[in-house]
Amino acid sequence: MADSGKDSDIGLDKEKKSYAGIPEADFVDDVDAFMAEPGNKSADKVLQMLDENNGKYKFMEYNLIHKRRRLQAKIVDLEKSLEMIKKLQSESTNNKDIETHFLLSEQVFAKALIPPTDKVCLWLGANVMLEYTLDEAQEMLKKNIETATKNMGYVQHDLDFLKDQVTMTEVNIARIHNWEVKRKQAAAGKAT
Repeated sequence: MADSGKDSDIGLDKEKKSYAGIPEADFVDDVDAFMAEPGNKSADKVLQMLDENNGKYKFMEYNLIHKRRRLQAKIVDLEKSLEMIKKLQSESTNNKDIETHFLLSEQVFAKALIPPTDKVCLWLGANVMLEYTLDEAQEMLKKNIETATKNMGYVQHDLDFLKDQVTMTEVNIARIHNWEVKRKQAAAGKAT
């Protein structure tokens, strides 16, 4: 993973390989020695095991990509909410109503007048909404954005780690496959 300078900003541990506990693939440097190990009697079984591991890595990658998308959407929503809080704070000094349009359902908006206020209600999830002062809401939204950004860094770190594991597993598959082809060719050459 390239050092972007942002890793330390979001609290990533450079020594930590995976935050999600993704198992590390071992590179098969010496195929002859690897195939001589107990349990590696058949190249077909080893290739099947490596292919299964590769499938597991792909499944983990799929899940992490979806988690990253959800976090990206969450960060955008939180930033929009924070922007609205700032707008309400700036307009609270005026004694004028704020005219706005809000989404009722897909492509259906309603017009509303919002009187000056110092309180706002925020969805917390699980059908829970709480009322906060504008300052409390702003603080909570900033903290949530910070946490979501940190989690996004962890997910991206794990995705980068996972891509390395997929590549290493695919290289191992190719090396063992080539070793088996050479072994069969040598055996066929001796038979003739």
